[in-house]
Amino acid sequence: MKAEFICHKDFSTVQPINVFHKECEKKELDEKDDMYLNRHILFRKKFNVDKTKNAMLKITADDYYKLYINGKFVTMGPAASYPNCYNYNYIDVSDYLHLGENVIAVHTYYQGLINRVWVSGDRRQMLWVDMSVDGEQILISDTSWKCHEHTGYSNCGKIGYETQFMEIYDSGADEAFFYLRDFDDSDWENAQIFKNADYSLVKQQTKQLQFYSVEPKTCLEKGNTVWLDFGQEMVGYLCANAKGAKGDTVILRYGEELNGDGSVRYDMRCNCVYEEKWILSGGEDTLNQFDYKAFRYAEIILPQGVDVSNITMLVRHYPFESKARFDADTSELSAIVKLCANTIKYGMQENFVDCPTREKGQYLGDVSIAARAHAILTGDTNMMKKAITDFCNSCFVCPGMMAVSTSSLMQEIADYSLQFPAQVLWVYKTDGDIDFLRYAEPYVTDMYKYFSQYERADCLIDNLLDKWNMVDWPKNLRDGYDFPLTRPIGEGLHNVINAFWCGFLQSLDKIYVILGKKKTGKTDKAIKAYISAFYCEEKGLFCDTPEHTHSSIHSNVLPLLFNIGTDECHKNIIEFIKRKKLSSMGVYMAYFTLAALKNHGEYELAKQLIADPDCWLNMLSEDATATFEAWGKDQKWNTSLFHPWATAPLIILSEKALPY
Repeated sequence: MKAEFICHKDFSTVQPINVFHKECEKKELDEKDDMYLNRHILFRKKFNVDKTKNAMLKITADDYYKLYINGKFVTMGPAASYPNCYNYNYIDVSDYLHLGENVIAVHTYYQGLINRVWVSGDRRQMLWVDMSVDGEQILISDTSWKCHEHTGYSNCGKIGYETQFMEIYDSGADEAFFYLRDFDDSDWENAQIFKNADYSLVKQQTKQLQFYSVEPKTCLEKGNTVWLDFGQEMVGYLCANAKGAKGDTVILRYGEELNGDGSVRYDMRCNCVYEEKWILSGGEDTLNQFDYKAFRYAEIILPQGVDVSNITMLVRHYPFESKARFDADTSELSAIVKLCANTIKYGMQENFVDCPTREKGQYLGDVSIAARAHAILTGDTNMMKKAITDFCNSCFVCPGMMAVSTSSLMQEIADYSLQFPAQVLWVYKTDGDIDFLRYAEPYVTDMYKYFSQYERADCLIDNLLDKWNMVDWPKNLRDGYDFPLTRPIGEGLHNVINAFWCGFLQSLDKIYVILGKKKTGKTDKAIKAYISAFYCEEKGLFCDTPEHTHSSIHSNVLPLLFNIGTDECHKNIIEFIKRKKLSSMGVYMAYFTLAALKNHGEYELAKQLIADPDCWLNMLSEDATATFEAWGKDQKWNTSLFHPWATAPLIILSEKALPY
């Protein structure tokens, strides 16, 4: 039997919206889509088994699911993906079954927003299930399943960049205990077939997330407020039990830091107002939130007469075991390594999220830093390969690759795309997987053809009108880079994008040599033209533009990384870096700087710069338990305090790993 894509009746006959487009080609959603926003849709099915060993479940949902079997929470998923290569999870559920009648209950969620989190806002909502025991199919998704909307979830505002709905959870909703075996679903309607389903399913290549409870390090009662400190910013859900009168409303606040009076700063600097509500039923209630948040501190504000107990945090992250050794021979370096490792551990979800608060999306730039750091820490490149595959899958929108994958927000950043061959090559040099290199090569080649349309006669590129030229972030840490980085970029030649282009060609040629293909024949010509355009003999440095009016640190780090120029030039750049330090740039460009130094035998200098009081140690002085988006909280108007792209020290201080 073939499992069906089943859905709520509201989605049964709707036509999916094509949300994919070039970033510069704006698209507006139909106003009627308001009815499809923030939909919590439940499915239940009773089934019988006569044996429980080797019970394997294939399951997926759009946008996301939370799975229960016989009243027990099992897992959540899938990793975000595009409809033409949509992930399903393959899970051993033997331990959750028993002989006789069983009940499977699935809480699915269709968010409906255009953002970096999921491919949503496209009117695709579904559940798909296929279960077998000892290879014999025993359960599929079809119209015999019961379906009902969960009336216990409403929203109290959106956060971040249209990232997430803050939740109001009503424990008095009829569906509050929908997941229990003996829940009465007799008045629920049958599920419908999603008639316009256009999915091609693929098995998710990465593991399921880990979920476990953590008790607060500190729990204090202050009047009607319970104040919590979990000791470390983590990702997950607040859990608690409460008893009060029917309709009593508990206020839940979360934050990454505290206000001056010791209260939780829930109006967070990263543009997230982390305040939610919990409406009590009058009985023994359990808080059951759906969407995750990242926080260290929480406040539970109680109405008079309400008692709260069993407060924990259900932490979620990708399975993590640190296997790496680091050269951290001082207390400062050791503290920095721990900070970065915690960021990777708690920050990795199904994807390499840019940050787990404001964006919750996977950027191609994160693959250069966070993905390398994760592979080094765990000794496992599979998560990085999955990310690379995600971005290969984005190429149906543009062969030059999307900057965010997999999502319905269309964003394109040339700086990130031009790093892609180096990411692919790094994986091969790390694990030797020639088959994966062969898989990725056609996408690298198509990207090469795409960017070649912007080539001048001398093989440099300019006028990249359809993509960002970012250089660094935040803007105020570009060291005065003297080129107008407008969106779209204006006419003219500038340094950083061409340095990345030279690095792109170098990595592409290396991939071609490994695979026995002919090199492009353009690399040396492009490098020669780059030196001619940007190197200033008088300064002994590279300049931002051919006019040679300004030399930023960014215009010199990359030629050092890609070994462009003479030995004398490289010495000048190294001295330039010593003077400027990492604090003259953002945490993003700091990674390339440190990698360039390590490649040029300046490892001790790299260690000194990592331990600069104005960099990672400044984060620690500002009470960081995860790396920041910038060197300090006030360097950006909406600084994220949980940003895995700032974990470069793990790559540089690793005893074995390649830096770039």
